[in-house]
Amino acid sequence: MQRIRLRYTKRGRLRFTSHRDFQRAFERALRRSSVPMAYSAGFTPHPKVSYANAAPTGVASEAEYLEIGLAAHRDPELLRKQLDESLPPGLDITEAVEVRTANFVERLEASEWQLRLAGVEPAEAAAAVATFLAAETVEVQRMTKNGLRTFDARGAVAAFEVDSTQVGNGNDTGTESGSDVRTATPCAILRLVVRHATPAVRPDDVLSGLRATADLAPPVPAEVTRLAQGPLDEESGTVTDPLALDRAAAPAGQ
Repeated sequence: MQRIRLRYTKRGRLRFTSHRDFQRAFERALRRSSVPMAYSAGFTPHPKVSYANAAPTGVASEAEYLEIGLAAHRDPELLRKQLDESLPPGLDITEAVEVRTANFVERLEASEWQLRLAGVEPAEAAAAVATFLAAETVEVQRMTKNGLRTFDARGAVAAFEVDSTQVGNGNDTGTESGSDVRTATPCAILRLVVRHATPAVRPDDVLSGLRATADLAPPVPAEVTRLAQGPLDEESGTVTDPLALDRAAAPAGQ
């Protein structure tokens, strides 16, 4: 059985698709592309597809991952193109590599997020971020399936800063010089790197922490995009490519 790891995106209005919506769309794409899927054993066989750490509904992403098992060998790049053509624009397969290493999920140590705060001045956001980072702990609350839970949003944050450069992420949310190019109003762009921990700390938890520590409350909901997930370089606070090991392990010429 050949196994392929795929990187895909959720862009634009497709960020509002749930994980289950994407699963249905992807399974249809597999059928349309006549992909020779491998199936599980038992009375109700299922195609061998596994998903890793999907982003929440309403959040855009440039770095979602899944793995499929094939009953017959296929060229990863040709497979990527076929699947990408069978998915709606916004759900895009951007990369495919043959699986050559184990423990992929364990490599997803952290995520890098972009938080776009419309109506917030960059200087105000920078002061709030500094206050958040100066705190030893920042307790926030979130409703879970087991009820209201209180946990620390500060400990999982590996890097947090205001990004004043122009940002283009495929979601038409670019900014320049601290202004929203669509409305010419103030707009702060934050770069956030969060370790994957238990309980999971999400961008909205960090935003709750900014509200609790610095009284920063954007006038409209933040637009959130996951830019990367993978191994964490603790020294630089950057997230590296989780598919790099598979590429490095490929035989020369492939």
